[in-house]
Amino acid sequence: MAFEEIKEQIDHVEDGVRSYVKNSLDFYRLQSFRSMMKGITMATKVLLIGGVGFIALLFLSLSAAFWLATMLGNTAEGFLIVGGFYVLVGIIFLLMNKKVEKPLLKKFSKFYFDEL
Repeated sequence: MAFEEIKEQIDHVEDGVRSYVKNSLDFYRLQSFRSMMKGITMATKVLLIGGVGFIALLFLSLSAAFWLATMLGNTAEGFLIVGGFYVLVGIIFLLMNKKVEKPLLKKFSKFYFDEL
């Protein structure tokens, strides 16, 4: 009789452990799906906004280059000035890499490791 009670209690504990493991797996599956979808939507927004921004920047750069070319009387000089401006902006971004990296790392670690 005592063995039957012990067996029932062990079966009850086993059911509880199985339920806990199943719920934990479901929770982590849901959390990973949530993080993945947030990443996908963020990447989609960045691609769409970045694509439109790139096209706008392209047209603005071309118009600035042609405007400078008419001001200077030489098309090559206008394009060289605009190209030099972008090289200067690129160098500034390279020099500021560490200052940009830390805030991005903090933001994305918060985004990835936040609780449901």
